[in-house]
Amino acid sequence: MRLVTFDKDGRAISGVRKDDAVVDLSIAAPDLPGDWPAIFAAGDLDRVAKAVADAGPEALVPTDEVRLMVPIPRPPKILCIGLNYRHHAIETGMAIPDYPIVFTRYPTSLTAHDTPLLRPAASDQLDFEAELVAVIGTAGRHISKARALDHVAGYSICNEGSVRDFQFKSSQWAMGKNFDRSGSFGPEIVTADELPPGAAGLYIRSRLNGETMQDGNIDDLIFDVATLVSEISEVMTLEPGDIIVTGTPFGVGFVRKPPLFMKAGDVCEIEIEGIGILRNGVVDEASA
Repeated sequence: MRLVTFDKDGRAISGVRKDDAVVDLSIAAPDLPGDWPAIFAAGDLDRVAKAVADAGPEALVPTDEVRLMVPIPRPPKILCIGLNYRHHAIETGMAIPDYPIVFTRYPTSLTAHDTPLLRPAASDQLDFEAELVAVIGTAGRHISKARALDHVAGYSICNEGSVRDFQFKSSQWAMGKNFDRSGSFGPEIVTADELPPGAAGLYIRSRLNGETMQDGNIDDLIFDVATLVSEISEVMTLEPGDIIVTGTPFGVGFVRKPPLFMKAGDVCEIEIEGIGILRNGVVDEASA
């Protein structure tokens, strides 16, 4: 299934994309919990699938009438992984890590599909980063690598936009990763049963104004999804709705010569095989 969250009269509504429409679960299954983390926690994806199969025309919204929101508007945790593609680590000149580099983002830093990214007033160094998102469906702590993928509900896409001069002002990256609306997440969550385990073998690309910038494969990950889930859960409880943003492949803007950053008027697309395309324009913060 392809899980979305969309705006309905100012409310965030859970839905499932079905052909050229979205099934409004507030109509098709009004007794279900109201958001995806709660649905995951209740183990209700089978009920969702039945509601989608049985949905009548009153529950269908044409896709061109749907305004998508971030699939999980306020994830309990947004855990991002740095330098997690072998060829990206090499292009930066940094050492290949022997333990995941984990940092956090916050919900205000992410915007939805087809909503503009903000290039902040404080910097002109907004970089693009194509990333696979693993969405936690089942809570757990001390999860073995062998069972880790059982805790993943599905996968999505992130443009993990980084404001590079602020990222490297200190040894901690958080300030460069958390400007308002500097990144995006969406357009939907594809349930794990529709993709290879751990999304292995899928291509991942970014395009800026139609020109390919990054062209990689999930198999270039240093720490795959199962390893990340297991290693993170050694430290903290993973909860339904947590997202793990797994890293970006070779080809980012700041290592190019000359460096290439996003600017107002640009359109950036992130594509992952089997998941879809996340598209965002770019506007300057002062004019937003």
